[in-house]
Amino acid sequence: MEVFGRIRCVKYIMFIFNFFFWLAGTGVLAIGLWLRFDPKTRGLFEGTESPYVFFTGVYILIIAGLLMMVVGFLGCCGAIQESPCMLGLFFFFLLIIFAIEVAAGIWCFSNQSKVVDDITQFYMETYQNYQNTRQDTLRETLRLIQTGLDCCGTGSVVDSAKDTCPPRDGLDSLITKSCPDAIDELFDSKLHIIGGVGIATGVIMMFGMIFSMLLCCAIRKSREIV
Repeated sequence: MEVFGRIRCVKYIMFIFNFFFWLAGTGVLAIGLWLRFDPKTRGLFEGTESPYVFFTGVYILIIAGLLMMVVGFLGCCGAIQESPCMLGLFFFFLLIIFAIEVAAGIWCFSNQSKVVDDITQFYMETYQNYQNTRQDTLRETLRLIQTGLDCCGTGSVVDSAKDTCPPRDGLDSLITKSCPDAIDELFDSKLHIIGGVGIATGVIMMFGMIFSMLLCCAIRKSREIV
């Protein structure tokens, strides 16, 4: 009876864990979609020469969030049905996701400056190409970026692309932040949010692996008793 009581207790814990893991996956997916469709970053995806590093990282977040939601759902099913096979697969996939998240987190923080430089270079090239060609697609891309970031130009005194800047009235037109500075501020503020979600998700996954093995061992022991 003691073994069955432990199974019931661990099963409830696993169910609660997988529910929160599913929520964590939803959070990762939400951040990926936020970065993809937020007015402040959406313009980075509009051009044909979008920054590769940022573009890839955002879609990795979206895919990882979807995968976490699926694994969390499978973990709930394994706990409810008391299936050692499903729990073993859950542990295996959870371990893979955890390793990928740790590697991705280390890479992102070690390449933070590269991501910012890549996006800044994309903006500068788009800005320069628009000054030379005056293409409509480039003008719309610059408008999206500059309106989202509430910035204008590169900080140069002579600026021939003022038509792409957000409209300003009165003294506000004289106090304008350059877009390279705005890009730095944007990613400094969002990096803390992304890092916090990543750390919380990693802690949840570690508890998930521990409880899945505890439940699996308890189920096998109960079957030996029976």
